[in-house]
Amino acid sequence: MTARTQALGRYGEQAAARHLEAAGLRVLARNWRCRAGELDIVALDPQPGGPALAVCEVKTRSEHGAQSPAEAVGEVKAERLLALAERWLAECWSGPPPPGGVRVDVICVVHGRRGPARITHLRGAVG
Repeated sequence: MTARTQALGRYGEQAAARHLEAAGLRVLARNWRCRAGELDIVALDPQPGGPALAVCEVKTRSEHGAQSPAEAVGEVKAERLLALAERWLAECWSGPPPPGGVRVDVICVVHGRRGPARITHLRGAVG
């Protein structure tokens, strides 16, 4: 991975975290790692029936990218994210699972040459 790609990824994760917080979610963890992989963002989403745990995969692209960010999360990646979410709950969550359950979201960040990033939050996009 090039330094430019890493910088774009960090930019996207920062923009995604700000977007989630502005939407009322509480970010609990960023870049959580274990031997099996990494979760970009883990957030608590308040809902009428009780909060849900949102495991967010952030995909960032420049506006000139050929592939949509959401296309980068296929079935295999989704299964791995769900397994990582279970592990995060076991290692980092105290008490019973959130009443709203656990979902995997994809946050698509498209970085343009000018202006703010365009962000699309796909709730429960996989799983």
